[in-house]
Amino acid sequence: MTSTSHSELVESKSSQRTTLAFTLASGRRRAAPVRFGRTTRRDPLLPQRIRNGLLDDEGQQCIQVRLTATDAGNPAARALLDVEAGTALHLHRVLDNTEYAALFPRIIGYELDAAEPFLLYAAPRGIAAVHTHVMSATDQRVLARDLLLALCLLDGQGLVLRGISPATVLWDGASVQLWGLEGAARAGRPRTRWGRAPYCSPEQRRGEGRVDPRDAVWSTAQVLYQLVTGRPGPSDRAPADLGEHRVLAETLRGAFAPLAADRPTPGRLLDRLAPGTARRITLSVPADETHPHRTAFDHALHLKRLAPAPEPHDGSGASPGRSNGEVLCPYCLETIQLDLGSLFVTDSRMQYQPLDVSGIGNPLRREDLMRGAVQKCTADPDFPEHFIPVPYLTHGRPLTVAMIGQSSTGKSHLLTQMIAEITDGGLEPFGLKWQSVNPEQHARFVRERVQPLRNGKVLDHTGALGLDGFARFVESLLITDARGRVRPVAFFDLGGEDLVRTDAALRFLLGVDAMVFVVDPALALPLPYLDHARERWGLEVNRDGDLAFGTVLDRLPKNGPYLDVAAAMVLGKADLLRFQPPVDRWLGEAAPTSLDPALTREESRDVYGLLRHHAGKAWLRPFDAIRRCTLHVASATGGQENNGRYPAGAEPRRVLEPMLSLLAMHGLIEVPGGAEAFAMGELPVGETAPSPEARGTVGEEKR
Repeated sequence: MTSTSHSELVESKSSQRTTLAFTLASGRRRAAPVRFGRTTRRDPLLPQRIRNGLLDDEGQQCIQVRLTATDAGNPAARALLDVEAGTALHLHRVLDNTEYAALFPRIIGYELDAAEPFLLYAAPRGIAAVHTHVMSATDQRVLARDLLLALCLLDGQGLVLRGISPATVLWDGASVQLWGLEGAARAGRPRTRWGRAPYCSPEQRRGEGRVDPRDAVWSTAQVLYQLVTGRPGPSDRAPADLGEHRVLAETLRGAFAPLAADRPTPGRLLDRLAPGTARRITLSVPADETHPHRTAFDHALHLKRLAPAPEPHDGSGASPGRSNGEVLCPYCLETIQLDLGSLFVTDSRMQYQPLDVSGIGNPLRREDLMRGAVQKCTADPDFPEHFIPVPYLTHGRPLTVAMIGQSSTGKSHLLTQMIAEITDGGLEPFGLKWQSVNPEQHARFVRERVQPLRNGKVLDHTGALGLDGFARFVESLLITDARGRVRPVAFFDLGGEDLVRTDAALRFLLGVDAMVFVVDPALALPLPYLDHARERWGLEVNRDGDLAFGTVLDRLPKNGPYLDVAAAMVLGKADLLRFQPPVDRWLGEAAPTSLDPALTREESRDVYGLLRHHAGKAWLRPFDAIRRCTLHVASATGGQENNGRYPAGAEPRRVLEPMLSLLAMHGLIEVPGGAEAFAMGELPVGETAPSPEARGTVGEEKR
């Protein structure tokens, strides 16, 4: 959508000279002197601004689409620019060096984490159709063919341009160039209101249903009708005089149906104009390079389903609870139970003082005091002094979760945002409620971690283990499931330097119930557009995988061919990969309100394929070693820091999904098929579990 002709912008006099640093579409970095002309709004209703430019070192004409610093402070405005960049880069990746590339704007480069983010395009080709009054019949057929070609190409990538109008269709007398990429949406996503009548379909205008490729068919039909007749058509039905225009009536038969389901697809319309063209497009688009790796994921799950579950097993993916109120101390790994003679509370100087509740007769006051108290654990007299929150001991078997990864992988930011999402009510759609185990500890966590991060401050790295040499949990919550069962959940966050140690400091891992393995894309993926981040952070690609992963996996007890701790692998800092398939798809998914095992496995398959293709199998060791392991993408901040702050604030994306998966694998969230099927899928008909005599064979086949 544009209010000014692109050609007019290119022809205007350049006046402002500056040097821009940006990432090329190839992923390499470049700095170049640029002269810019005057700035205009591309569309009065949108925040993006546009100005023509000249790359001085090459003399190349270009267009810059940018946000001012004020507009960039609006997450919705940044999201629009991200959509445009992601669509342009996706089309460049798929169509570059094909005959179809000219149908869309050619992106030169981008810089989206700056205070004033921008995109650079090659100069547009042609003028906007809004400046054309009536078009000849010959030109009509060519323009219709090109538009439908563009729609078919987008459809093949699961994309729909929602803003097609005479302002976004450029025509140079011989072919079309289709702009308006900021209006792209993925097919199947819920519709939102976008575009202007009559060019947006009735359903899109109302924001009803789900995005459909046939939404763009309506828009294309309206553009063609206006170019033939010189006037816009009705916004909710076929034009009354459509039959008077033979070419239009034949080509666009059914395209003006009020409901998308009643319109022809882009491919069907294209084949009316040029039979066989839609199939030729499909054959010319490059095949998915990750397909064989995603097939390998399916085979790996097949082997896991065949492997016997370790005994004993309670059906929820968790080890049995303990009797007599005993729980496992998360520090010394000895059993402990409530002892009213060993209670303490902290004073104003944060020093432990004994608490005697024996003389308190008021049950409400007694319960309140107990909730803020801790108990000294004396189960192992040789272990360093440690204290356990009392609610941790009074609500059944605790669930311990450990964050695993090298230093600077973003574990602390991810964990902070994960807990913040929980305390913001993120578990409520799944029938779960939360309460702090220790109110004082929780308030300190919010004050020192959550609030600074949400305000855009970069958190300090996780501190190393103290002189006493053992890990402490950074936060603990009481989670109540849909049946009213309460489980304490404790989160451990160790520094990466401690996770590669092999001494007794990591003994606590033997009692951990669930793990989140955080993959740093800068360490794992040798993609060129991550080179800039690696240079900033002083990192190099490590083809041997995360050292912390290997150390932890080697310390866990093994019972059978697989480890049985529940695990989630998270491709963190996913904002760095937000334009890389399949990350671009999953980061754009809305927060779920229910857990769909099939969708979780689809995301796992995609992430597995990406890592196996680009990073290698060493980075997938947790998935290969652990029986129940899902894979996810997440970004704790939504962007990269600049001078210790996040310019647009820290906007988490998909940070809760790994925790939801772990809770499902431990039976706190009920899912179709049960916890086992959620992690690995149902055993297909005809596929049987091995007999005891054959169990060793499964492990050998895996190895």
